[in-house]
Amino acid sequence: MKINTVAVLGVGAIGGYFIWGLSEKLGDRLWVVADGERKEHLEREGLWVNNVNYPLHVRTPQEARGADLLLIATKYGALTGVLDDVAAVVDDHTIVLSLLNGVDSEEIVGARIGIEHIVPSIMKIASHRIGNRITFDGPTSLGVYFGESGQREPSERMLAIADLLDETSLHYHMREEIERDIWKKFALNISHNLPQALLGCGMGAYADSEHVAALSRMLREEVIAVAAARGIDISSVRTSLEKSPVEKSARYSTLQDLDAGRHTEIDMFSGALGRMGREAGVPTPCNDFMFHAIRALEEKNDGKFNY
Repeated sequence: MKINTVAVLGVGAIGGYFIWGLSEKLGDRLWVVADGERKEHLEREGLWVNNVNYPLHVRTPQEARGADLLLIATKYGALTGVLDDVAAVVDDHTIVLSLLNGVDSEEIVGARIGIEHIVPSIMKIASHRIGNRITFDGPTSLGVYFGESGQREPSERMLAIADLLDETSLHYHMREEIERDIWKKFALNISHNLPQALLGCGMGAYADSEHVAALSRMLREEVIAVAAARGIDISSVRTSLEKSPVEKSARYSTLQDLDAGRHTEIDMFSGALGRMGREAGVPTPCNDFMFHAIRALEEKNDGKFNY
């Protein structure tokens, strides 16, 4: 098995990371999936990554059908709206990595195209996007983590992905317990993204304020409880940012979205956790509060009650 063609659906920070890392190796075998005015815009403007403009080879979903690997890198809120495009790209042999944050994108995509196409994965990258320009520190970015549940040895598909990423600037990690990794990242995202977004403060507040740290801890404990109800132990997830190398002024994605007046991915975080908690009979009051609080901030940004 060899991956010769790669399609990227979504050219935000994560899509930009793969365009940055794969363009030289794949050339015109690296496709961005878009149609209509979006296709024309991307063909005309390209994508700026770390101050370099990358021309894009844009294909419609129908033109990209049969890609060996599809990378889904949209925002969570856009995921259900692109499922028809995903189905148009995927044929019997296509491997799919759903690179969104959260814990249920594989489930959502798999329900549309068949879970057998998906290799579970997560991304770890600190990036910033302003308009059509994406920046990140390539050498220090941890990159993509992927694996297949129950596989003690790397599967043929995992080895094919590794072979694709070898001899590029992209970093990757093949994991035996990828579901646990996905949930641990979910806990960290919820506990690190959301309190600072609510308060409008940098990451240093978690170490400098016992009250901000308490908010983080309560949110995280609810994720641990829901994961445990689903048979996944993430009780060892890191609990403190006191020794974190992250700058005190750092603002993670949810706060970046609010700063820019964009809607956030709170549905993917506290929204999804609350739904899974109700299904499992596990209460999630702190996350339920955070869901409504962030939604209210979005409405305020929208001018719904700007008075």
